Amino acid sequence: MSNNILKNKINNSLNPNVSVDCVIFGFDTKELHVLLIDRENELKNVVSAHALPGNLIYDHENLNMAAERVLKELTGLSNIYLEQFGAFGEPERIKRKEDQPWLKSVRTNPNARVVTVGYYSLIRMSDYELNPSSFAKYASWVPLKDIKNLPFDHLKILNSSIKYLRSNTKIRPVGYNLLPKKFTLNQMLKLYEAIFDKKIDNRNFRRKIIKLDILDKLEEKQEGVAHKPANYYKFSKNRYEKYLESGFFKFEF
Repeated sequence: MSNNILKNKINNSLNPNVSVDCVIFGFDTKELHVLLIDRENELKNVVSAHALPGNLIYDHENLNMAAERVLKELTGLSNIYLEQFGAFGEPERIKRKEDQPWLKSVRTNPNARVVTVGYYSLIRMSDYELNPSSFAKYASWVPLKDIKNLPFDHLKILNSSIKYLRSNTKIRPVGYNLLPKKFTLNQMLKLYEAIFDKKIDNRNFRRKIIKLDILDKLEEKQEGVAHKPANYYKFSKNRYEKYLESGFFKFEF
């Protein structure tokens, strides 16, 4: 075997012990959604056809490269900022009996211990078209509140990403990649309520958000609504990104 052939074989080898899993959050102006792949047609009678987009890394990849590749392969999404939020390495994390049939159908070494690294992102659902491939037969946005069961330790990974998102939201602004280009303060309030899964005092929220000075008030108002039309706002990109870099002290409600 020539050196070039051997080198290519090594570079194209999947590492059986390291994987990445991606939690992609979207918002439809009412509730948070999570992007899941559907494995139903790959193997019948699995406990949960839905799963987080994830797979093993190649030996030549770093973790960020692997996360971007896996997300694109399984969902069609690319050019998305992915942030690492944790590692998951329990020895039994993929050893559940109900997960074994599917693992054996796609892995050459299904019994290998796998440590996975979690990545998350926040995107505006309408900006992206889903195009699943590989072992992902479908990809779809599922309301967060409807997700009750996932394979392996994906539910633990999802819950960890939610905690990370909530902690991050208290020190950095969110919404730029989730809300429409122009939005009402009530729509922004709904986003924060969806993230924290609780009701937030409307008046207090508006006062604190406006005080942050990350929004520009537009002259345009809602049309065709039964109630008093609300002003639209948009994010000031420069001021928003300044807070992303520096953060702020405990944005509590």
